Amino acid sequence: MSEQMGIQSLCFSNPPCLIAGSSVVGKKESEGPLGGKFDVEGEDDYFGCDNWEAAESALQKKAMEIVMGKAGVVPEDIRYLFAGDLLGQSVASSFGLQSFEIPMFGLYGACSTAGLALSLAAMTVAAGYADLAAAVTSSHFASAEKQFRFPLEYANQRPFSATWTVTGSGAFLLASQRKAEEMKKRAYREKVYAEEETELVSAKWTNQYNVKITGVTVGRIVDFGVRDSMNMGAAMAPAAKDVIETHLRDFNRTPEDYDKIITGDLGEIGQEILVHLLQEKDIDISGNHTDCGLEIFDGKKQGTGSGGSGCGCSAVTLSAHFLPMLFSGEMKRILFVPTGALLSKISFNEGQNVPGIAHAVVLEGCAADVS
Repeated sequence: MSEQMGIQSLCFSNPPCLIAGSSVVGKKESEGPLGGKFDVEGEDDYFGCDNWEAAESALQKKAMEIVMGKAGVVPEDIRYLFAGDLLGQSVASSFGLQSFEIPMFGLYGACSTAGLALSLAAMTVAAGYADLAAAVTSSHFASAEKQFRFPLEYANQRPFSATWTVTGSGAFLLASQRKAEEMKKRAYREKVYAEEETELVSAKWTNQYNVKITGVTVGRIVDFGVRDSMNMGAAMAPAAKDVIETHLRDFNRTPEDYDKIITGDLGEIGQEILVHLLQEKDIDISGNHTDCGLEIFDGKKQGTGSGGSGCGCSAVTLSAHFLPMLFSGEMKRILFVPTGALLSKISFNEGQNVPGIAHAVVLEGCAADVS
């Protein structure tokens, strides 16, 4: 069973394996620094649909199809599905994933939903309640703008502090160690991922089954009194600081114990605030911190302001950019910290603050044995 660590964390004695990830993005994301790494890059942001909300559901469906294809599984193999998005009542998830008929937990953690979904799926698998579980999330620039700010036709000016909601969906499959071992042997035997029967290719794909979620730190809601919905980096940075500080204390670790500490959606302004807040606590992450919102867009060339955000931002960046580094052994351990701003159009219009939340997930790669 899992071991409780400190005040908010879990260290899994039987850590689940993150065996596959997928990423589906829109046109603007494909034109950014990570273009060419995503599984699917749309020619436009409609994805063959008539409206933005349906397009976001199509993103999730496609991401789920791809991740199952990578692992060679069908919906009936997956015991539970953890999914969420930014739309009211999480309709992008419910309409996008209903055809798979997988028992589903609908989640809302704002832009931190990828971390929330991975944490709950990891707990479920580590506890023995499922051998195979999926975590899926998405966001869409146009559907998010319409819900939280203004319709695109309004053509409002965006301040530099604003982040650009990523159009994208990321999906992940988590397996128990026993299940992962079965799938690894099957993949090696059948050469699911490679036509060439070479040791090098076989080792590469066998490594896929040796990335584990070894721990999580569940975040608290942190409210610093920010009321500007166009500066979500400032709203979320205190929550990121709180969960990173707590995680390091709970696990008795330092930032140097990680190849990278990766926040989800802070952007340029939020990153600066986070680094400063942690330095006040004598914690320096400036040497190995990055943010998915800074990785996915080139703000100056693409006009995306402070960076990227949205449920899809951290999910697709983890899947397309960081997970392959764990698979290959380029990175050994990362701390993945998606961040969320907990507002609705009603709470904002009523003058409420914008609290933040963040969840920390530890991912570790292990050398594969292909003998």
